Amino acid sequence: MNPEAGVKHEHGTIRNYVIGYVLSLVFTLIPYFLVVIQHLRGTALLVTILAFAIVQMLIQVVFFLHLGRERGPRWQTKFLAGTVFGIAVVTGGTTWIMYHLHENMTPSQAELMLAQDEGIGQVGGAHTGACVGDSSMHMVEIKNGVVTPAHTEAKLCDSIMFMNEDSDVTRFIAFGPHENHEVYGGVTGLTLDSHQENQTLTLNQAGTHTFHDHLHDEVTGDFTVSP
Repeated sequence: MNPEAGVKHEHGTIRNYVIGYVLSLVFTLIPYFLVVIQHLRGTALLVTILAFAIVQMLIQVVFFLHLGRERGPRWQTKFLAGTVFGIAVVTGGTTWIMYHLHENMTPSQAELMLAQDEGIGQVGGAHTGACVGDSSMHMVEIKNGVVTPAHTEAKLCDSIMFMNEDSDVTRFIAFGPHENHEVYGGVTGLTLDSHQENQTLTLNQAGTHTFHDHLHDEVTGDFTVSP
């Protein structure tokens, strides 16, 4: 058996490299133009891009890395399979989390949160719902699992500062009933990591709203925002 033929088989030929190069260009340009011309949107576009990414990866592996052609033990192929599985788990989990958060925040709430963060009160003469200027600050203290005051009366565009006075206790302030969270003013929740950790919420939606510590659901309170 000619050893040079085996080496050539493992490393591929110029023809294989050219084919791989052309296919790489094609499967890169197609998803690019799908995004540019907006032929697909939303989930369909995401799934299509992921599919092209998988095909692109296979092209790189077959035509350039030559995995699966080695004459010895196929540990490289097994290592690649494990790596691909790990990437799929991380990517899939991240995509699921982002999709879940997006589904729980409507476009109007997302726009309100962005306008609030940027301090944009009006766009083209129309009010965005964001609060700008001076307002009153209300303090809500959580100590020994007790919310003080349990009820807060405030005006629209006031602010509430949640203060965690319990050492070594992490709290996640969520709005609405436990296990059925709501979004308030584009905010999905506030994390109070440790002792004396404070978070401030701008009250840009009128009405009475409840809140609770999602990690310790017995810790509850509410606030009423009047126009």
